[in-house]
Amino acid sequence: MTLRLLAYILVMAGVTYLVRMLPLLVFRRKIRSRFVQSFLYYVPYAVLGAMTIPAVFYATGNMTSAIAGFTVAFILAYFGRSLTVVALAASAAAFAAEVAAGWF
Repeated sequence: MTLRLLAYILVMAGVTYLVRMLPLLVFRRKIRSRFVQSFLYYVPYAVLGAMTIPAVFYATGNMTSAIAGFTVAFILAYFGRSLTVVALAASAAAFAAEVAAGWF
């Protein structure tokens, strides 16, 4: 292992530690503001969406199949279906759109 690689690992470990430790140091008391509480409640969902949604549209061979899978997933999730059902149906819809695009 080179010295440069070790330096990269140590810097990333330090950054990861600070990101996890700073909120504990900054917010010592209970957060009473309803606005801040609601903001912090939705942060994980917003970050997950920001990371996932762009990847959805580039995961297939073309945009049409990606949109088909996303649309099916969105509709099923909106109606409260389980994650397994949503994932399988979205995959099937994207696959069907890919097959249909190959025929035309």
